[in-house]
Amino acid sequence: LVIYMGDNGFMFGEHGLIDKRVAYETSIRVPMLMQCPELFQGGAVVDEMIANIDVGPTVMHAMGLETPAHMDGRSFLELAQGKDVPWRDEFLYAYYWEKNFPQSPTVFALRNDRYKYITYYGLWDTDELFDLQADPDEQRNLIRDPQHAERAAKMERRLYAMMDDLGGMDIPLNAPLGGSQNKRLRSRGGDHAADFPADFVRE
Repeated sequence: LVIYMGDNGFMFGEHGLIDKRVAYETSIRVPMLMQCPELFQGGAVVDEMIANIDVGPTVMHAMGLETPAHMDGRSFLELAQGKDVPWRDEFLYAYYWEKNFPQSPTVFALRNDRYKYITYYGLWDTDELFDLQADPDEQRNLIRDPQHAERAAKMERRLYAMMDDLGGMDIPLNAPLGGSQNKRLRSRGGDHAADFPADFVRE
């Protein structure tokens, strides 16, 4: 069994960003190719939502081993074989702020077959809701659309219920590995911080 996949997506200007660590499709989707003529035919396409946590169980399944109870993922080998098996209809995305990337906030998202809800924890920032069928490039935020208010609230509740169930409600903290946490990137006598954009202020 040969599996070739990327570890993350990457943005080169999409949403005005360069990097990863966000819940947009260009960041969370990865390429994956598999080959094993003994187990499945070539040319098969799996449309279900596969996650990186599924790779380990899939390899173990191919080896004839049971997936240990402590592993969260599932084998998608039967999907590759074209079998109709029950599968997840949503998945959780979580990224916690890191000292090495201070510009990237803690972000949680819940994605299902059609919609994605994104929230930025600890920031005065706007949550996001996208209809991935009508808006695959995630350009139209529906979070303030009254027609989608109930859906957004339901997905928010579901997201935090999943976080709580998985033990993700505690923000991880790590002691510094060396050096000072208090180094200033801007000298006291240097340029002042940029003014807050007036367009973002609501009366």
